[in-house]
Amino acid sequence: MRITTWNVNSVKQRLPHLLAFLAEAQPDVVCLQELKCVDDAFPRTEIEEAGYVVATHGQKAFNGVALLARRPLPLQEIRRGLPGDAADEQARYIEAVIPTSTVPVRVASIYLPNGNPVGTPKYDYKLAFMRRLQAHAVALRQKEEILVLAGDFNVIPEPEDAADPAAWAHDALYLPQTRAAFRALLAEGFTDALRACDGRAGVYSFWDYQAGCWPRNQGIRIDHLLLAPQALDRLVSASVQKHLRGLEKPSDHVPVTVELAVEPA
Repeated sequence: MRITTWNVNSVKQRLPHLLAFLAEAQPDVVCLQELKCVDDAFPRTEIEEAGYVVATHGQKAFNGVALLARRPLPLQEIRRGLPGDAADEQARYIEAVIPTSTVPVRVASIYLPNGNPVGTPKYDYKLAFMRRLQAHAVALRQKEEILVLAGDFNVIPEPEDAADPAAWAHDALYLPQTRAAFRALLAEGFTDALRACDGRAGVYSFWDYQAGCWPRNQGIRIDHLLLAPQALDRLVSASVQKHLRGLEKPSDHVPVTVELAVEPA
């Protein structure tokens, strides 16, 4: 089973790239972030015609997450929104179970807050969201299912995950408190799938549109797939589809894909 996470940075603007990727890579499950549209405006017809079932949690102009499953796989037990704060209306979390021929796989698509500028309620919200995510992840892990938490975490975990770590020293993505919260999540029994397969520095998933970051490879790695132990046991590979950043009018993020030894149908 191939599971991909991708912050598409507006699904309507990036629809041709998304459809081409689905046809080329044929992932079994896709976790999308930053849809920037409400549920009714999501290009459901085009995605369904490409062979996928869809679950969305959208928001006008901002945020928004979705899960796609390649037919005949269904999406079951769909949860929209991260537990822990009933007043939180931001569309940043969607979760579902995908039954397979052998075992169910639970997957979440997460768009963690950016948190900038630091010292404002935006950073407080980021840390609170990370605490809520950790609490929910612990509850899910206790089910002992194959569990994948995937998405744009807006966290640069280590210095080797940035071309220029010093440039991010005071940014919410790289502050010690942010990285500590990410490590606390890993300490609950989760593994960074890409790092389990590829320990090289210089592997990035995001290049800013400004200052020639893409041509100069001034990237950062902020898109992650975190595996619970039962998923880690089935890990085959993890990879970054870097070439999509070179397309015309691309997202500033690229897909990251994990392959698990699970029969999808």
